[in-house]
Formats: sequence, C-alpha cells, structure tokens
Amino acid sequence: MKTIITYGTFDLFHYGHVRLLKRLKALGDRLIVAVSTDEFNAIKGKAAFFSHAQRVEMLQACKHVDLVIAETHWQQKIADIKRYNVDTFAIGNDWQGSFDFLKQYCEVVYLTRTQDVSTTDIKVDLRQPSE
Repeated sequence: MKTIITYGTFDLFHYGHVRLLKRLKALGDRLIVAVSTDEFNAIKGKAAFFSHAQRVEMLQACKHVDLVIAETHWQQKIADIKRYNVDTFAIGNDWQGSFDFLKQYCEVVYLTRTQDVSTTDIKVDLRQPSE
C-alpha cells in the first residue's frame, strides 16, 4: 500500500482543493491530509474563515481523503512520515523546493496548482463591493 501525505489550511474549500486531492489520491492508495490548526495558522500569520474542526469535517467528507490529522507545527512532518509509513509527500508547486529536505525519508512531489482559483483570491473577491 502506497501512502501519500499533504499539508495545508484548506480554508474556503473549492474546486481547486478537490482537484488537488484527486490528483494526490491518484499517486497512491491512501491519502492523509494534515490540516493546519487555528493556533498554528496564527503562528504563520494566517486566519482561516472556517475553524479547524469545520475544515476537518469538510475534508473527511471528501471521497479522495482517507485520513485527516492536525498540523500543529512546522517540525512534525518527519515524525508524521515515519508514524504513518508515508511513501510520498506531495504539495502544491508554490512550495517548490521548500520540502526537499524530506527526500531522505520519502519521495517529494510538487504538483501544479489549479489555475484561476485560490483561497486568497476568493477572499479578495469577496471583499470587493458588488456593482
């Protein structure tokens, strides 16, 4: 069984997230998604619209996801890879090169993001007054 893991906030769940999760699941047999907690997002200077519990619930409902875990700090990735016998760490290519240090533990894959959609852009668009 080939296990894939990814990390992210997954706020304002959208079709780009679904497409990413589908592509991640196609890389193996089991997909683990580590979702940043609200406390960890605060450390990163981010604030999610939905709470950690709500984001976990949305991901658990996605047919491509086998297990959702909490991401509580930057350093947990190596421990997670070992604990869950991960074969491949995969993440969007906006992080290109940032996780190459994990190559000594598993394969590292950077996937192209879905064009024309991002949570950041959605938040900006929602702030714009409608005409």
